[in-house]
Amino acid sequence: MRARRQPSLTLRATLAFSVVAMLAVASAGMYLYETMKGAVMTRSDHAVLARLDHFRKLLQYDLTLTTLQSSPQLFENMLDSEDDIFIIAEPGKPAVIMVNPLHAPLPSMPVVPANMPLSVADMRSGMLDSGVFDSEVPMRAATVEAVSGGKVVHLTAAHIAVKEMATLAGFRNRILLAVSLAFVVTALLGYVLLGRGLRPLRRMASHAAAITPAQLDSRMDNRDTPVELQQLGEAYNAMLDRLADGYQRLTQFSADLAHEIRTPVGSLMGHCQVALRQPRTEDEYQALLASNLEELERISRMVESILFLARADEAQSALNRQTLNLADELQRVAGYFEGLAEERDIALHTKGDARIEADPLLLRRALSNLVANAIRYADEGSAIDIRVVVGSRHCRIEVENQGPTLDDATLGKLFDRFYRGDASRHQSSDSNGLGLAIVAAIMQLHGGEVAVNQPAPGRICFGLVFPIS
Repeated sequence: MRARRQPSLTLRATLAFSVVAMLAVASAGMYLYETMKGAVMTRSDHAVLARLDHFRKLLQYDLTLTTLQSSPQLFENMLDSEDDIFIIAEPGKPAVIMVNPLHAPLPSMPVVPANMPLSVADMRSGMLDSGVFDSEVPMRAATVEAVSGGKVVHLTAAHIAVKEMATLAGFRNRILLAVSLAFVVTALLGYVLLGRGLRPLRRMASHAAAITPAQLDSRMDNRDTPVELQQLGEAYNAMLDRLADGYQRLTQFSADLAHEIRTPVGSLMGHCQVALRQPRTEDEYQALLASNLEELERISRMVESILFLARADEAQSALNRQTLNLADELQRVAGYFEGLAEERDIALHTKGDARIEADPLLLRRALSNLVANAIRYADEGSAIDIRVVVGSRHCRIEVENQGPTLDDATLGKLFDRFYRGDASRHQSSDSNGLGLAIVAAIMQLHGGEVAVNQPAPGRICFGLVFPIS
């Protein structure tokens, strides 16, 4: 089944920005609409209240009911809208003045006494049925009491907001148009701007697609990259640096491995070819087998070391951490190499103690490799110091011996695989150039490091640095 293609980042961001812009414009528009609607309705309320107050004063001081009955058209001409309502009636009697062109039903309203001032709180709301208009129209009405010629009358005034609703409807339509335009314009501009802003990513993708083992030296130019993508560009170039370094190491490792294996294999083939040219005695065949066995053991050690380094590089080695007494470990390793050291008249001195968390087998292997390396290349008749130095945040196991002085370039390569510092080392059958590389891998597994320095001319010191939590 074919996987469903996901929308592009540009499309997603464009839609997100457009929706945000649409919501922002819509929210602002609705706020303005509701504010305008409130202002319009408040204005109509005050107009109704002013009309009632005006007519209440006219009836009290200037007009009588008899005058009103003789000229009812007077009030109709004084109304602001032809749809407004105005009613004057005595309680319990037919209306003297009845202006209600639309025959709209009035809401239930309290009667404000003649001696009480009018306020917006005295207004009541109603709605005209949608059968009269396309939609319901709000109505605001109030009733007050007035005294005319000694008679009590009720004045009722109402305003039907037909014109106001038409104005608000037009404003609402403009808001909807603005929201739609904001969505479309933001989508178009956002798509164009995001397309330009994502050019560095497309350039990075094109650059990555062009990377081959022969072009690992190519790097991204981050000078025109936006600040937000600077870190990604730098991380990308750093990744290429690591890949190039790893590929170079792998290439060198493969070449060194082929060279190292070719020598013993060639030796084995040469011995066998010489032996097959003519009949040999039993002693000669035994000597040949012993020589071949020595070469096979060398190959076996080399393969074992390579497998260990491969597992260490892939972090497949599970550590069996235990609390170790370093004084005991130093004595154990010194005792193991005591016979080999005596052959070269070398003394082994141990000093110091501490307790660390480490894998005992791996620690002994790392320390043994350092001691074996020191015995192999130390001056005859000298001494090798194996000591523990405890710091505030680390514990250091040092192996120091007297030997030839090495330059800085040689010191930096001592932990490379198959590296040997001088030509004489190539002739040593028990050295394959992997011992110090294994030490570095073991320390990496423990979260520590291995270091080397020359504290004095003719003295070289290796250190296993373990962190202390």
